[in-house]
Amino acid sequence: MTEFWEIVIAFFLIISGIFGFVGSFGMIKLKDPMSRLHAPTKATTLGVGGVLIASILHSLALEHRLSLHELLITLFLFLTAPVTALFIAKWHIHRHETPESLPDAGEDGKWATHAVPPEEDAPDQTAT
Repeated sequence: MTEFWEIVIAFFLIISGIFGFVGSFGMIKLKDPMSRLHAPTKATTLGVGGVLIASILHSLALEHRLSLHELLITLFLFLTAPVTALFIAKWHIHRHETPESLPDAGEDGKWATHAVPPEEDAPDQTAT
């Protein structure tokens, strides 16, 4: 029975290695930052997830104990990857786009990243 679990664990490690390689290769080959968003947030997250699944299976099936470290790492990964992608996307918008080059924002007509108040509407900073 241990040979079965070793094959399953090896499968998850190989799959996660492939996803990790694809994510790393995408970071190198994709041209602009908006395209590069998908490499670390999609493929590499799946790669790390495969390693964590293999580690959970190893601790349960071969060591006969439950380890919660992998679950904490997974939680941290799934919380930080979208935040990182958001920061990269906002950086790209601020650095490379103008309000005129962005698509229609909808009813209010303003994008949150470019909603800078005009000088006359800005609150007076000198009054105390």
